[in-house]
Parts: sequence; structure tokens; C-alpha cells
Amino acid sequence: MNDINQTLEQISKDIENHKVMVYMKGDRNAPQCGFSGKVVHILNTLGVPFESRNVLADPVLRDAIKQFSDWPTVPQLYVNGEFIGGCDIVSELYENGELQALLA
Repeated sequence: MNDINQTLEQISKDIENHKVMVYMKGDRNAPQCGFSGKVVHILNTLGVPFESRNVLADPVLRDAIKQFSDWPTVPQLYVNGEFIGGCDIVSELYENGELQALLA
């Protein structure tokens, strides 16, 4: 169980140290699911620098991020240390202009 605790601690550090953080399937250059790809596309369209972690590369991370956020799916977007949501929420916020305001 120590692995999950270390991973949860690392997630906290990642979110604290990066203004925009995405936990996703694949990475920013090669998303490995459509939902992750859409979130990356939105962030790239907005010209927002962001950091990402590939949950497919680490099964402990894949479980830990869901536990951390109490959210069952990835991708997961964090801005300024706050959980924003997954693909549907990020897409909706982008379409209505709220995401741009959050990222400003």
C-alpha cells in the first residue's frame, strides 16, 4: 500500500508545481485515447503550457489519480491546484469561454 501513498504524494506535488496539469492516457505528443486527445487539443489551441502524466505507463498512478480526485475517469485537468474535470467538462468550459478565464 506504500506505493499508492507515495503516488498520491507525487500527484499533490505535481499539481502544486505546475499551473496546468493533465493526467491522461498517453502523453501530450501522442495521446492514446480520443478524450485525452481532445483535452490536449483544447489546451494547445489556447496556447497554454501544461505538464502531463501518462496513466497507462503506471498502473498505480492510474488508480491513485482516481482516488485523489474522487473522479472515475481520465483525462483529468488541474489548474492552479484545483481539479477542473474530465473531457466533457473541459470541452463545455472551453466552448462557453470559462476555461479561457480560468487559464488567464
